[in-house]
Amino acid sequence: MFSELAGIAAAQRGLYPVLPGPELRAAAREAIGVLDLAAADVRVERTWTDGGLYGEELSWSVGFGPRTRAYLLKPRDAHGPLPGVVALHCHAGMKYAGKEKIADGPEEPSPEVRRLRDGIYGGRAFANALALRGFVVLAHDVFAWGSRRFPLETAEGPPGAAQRGDAPDAPLSDADRYDLLAREHEHVVAKHCAALGTSFTGVVAGEDLAAAAYLRSRPDVGAVGCAGLSGGGLRAALLGAFDPDVRAVVVAAMASSYRDMLGGYVERHTWMLWPPGLPRLGDYPDLIAARAPEPLMVQYAMRDELFPEAGMLRADAIIAERYRGAPESYAAVFAEVPHSFDVPMQERAFDWLAAHLKV
Repeated sequence: MFSELAGIAAAQRGLYPVLPGPELRAAAREAIGVLDLAAADVRVERTWTDGGLYGEELSWSVGFGPRTRAYLLKPRDAHGPLPGVVALHCHAGMKYAGKEKIADGPEEPSPEVRRLRDGIYGGRAFANALALRGFVVLAHDVFAWGSRRFPLETAEGPPGAAQRGDAPDAPLSDADRYDLLAREHEHVVAKHCAALGTSFTGVVAGEDLAAAAYLRSRPDVGAVGCAGLSGGGLRAALLGAFDPDVRAVVVAAMASSYRDMLGGYVERHTWMLWPPGLPRLGDYPDLIAARAPEPLMVQYAMRDELFPEAGMLRADAIIAERYRGAPESYAAVFAEVPHSFDVPMQERAFDWLAAHLKV
């Protein structure tokens, strides 16, 4: 049914045209409904040191909802401006936590966060590891995650979900109960955003743009890039497309053509990957590469259960074509791993960011 519908839609609506990068960026920003937001009333809530790192917990307002909480990490004895990176947390079906999935603050990570990191981050907080390499790293909660989450009731899970499937005798934690509820609530969030003339994607992108602008405003920060895995990789792609001042972008395990995801992969992904109107402007990899010729690294997890191999290979071909005039600016990494941003992938990204964000 979907293949037949795709043919009719393509004939009548003109799917996946190839627009020039600047035109695509402007049209996509309008279609997605990216909000113009700013990090206002920034406060330093507390500071700490841990080994070779200095940390700040920040908060700011974007004009609606709870204050955004963020961790800023940098080398403890840093002098002068350092390159900056906006580290973007993933989706992973875990909304109770945001920045904590990728960054350690003064407290120990929760069991739920440890479980997630062991599964897809090689067991470490990549934001802290990146800061130790000589970067100022900002990891912030975004709309619907962590400090920006909705006040859903967490005392009861949905019917039939009172126990964890992998530990039938253990009750669900508050975090796991929340995440079960939030999984279904994302549909409601997306519908409200659409009714307000924006999209779930547009609100998240607006908050990430505000965070990047704040990081650039700091006197201890030079050139700024961004990096993320999965939903964080999508956020990195959007930030790179819509912010011309982001110098280098790393998208990990989040690149595939739309057309190869039909009929088996669409339902596995967040509403953020399906903003309204984008297919009439280009395929998703076209938007990833709309920043050409500026530096872009895309890491493809070739055993990724969330994307078809054909879709990843098509994405690489689309991106490479847009970078045909500057092939040295596009780094394609093909890793024989499942959906993840493991330590070798992280280290390769860190080296590449260091080369492209020299102060």
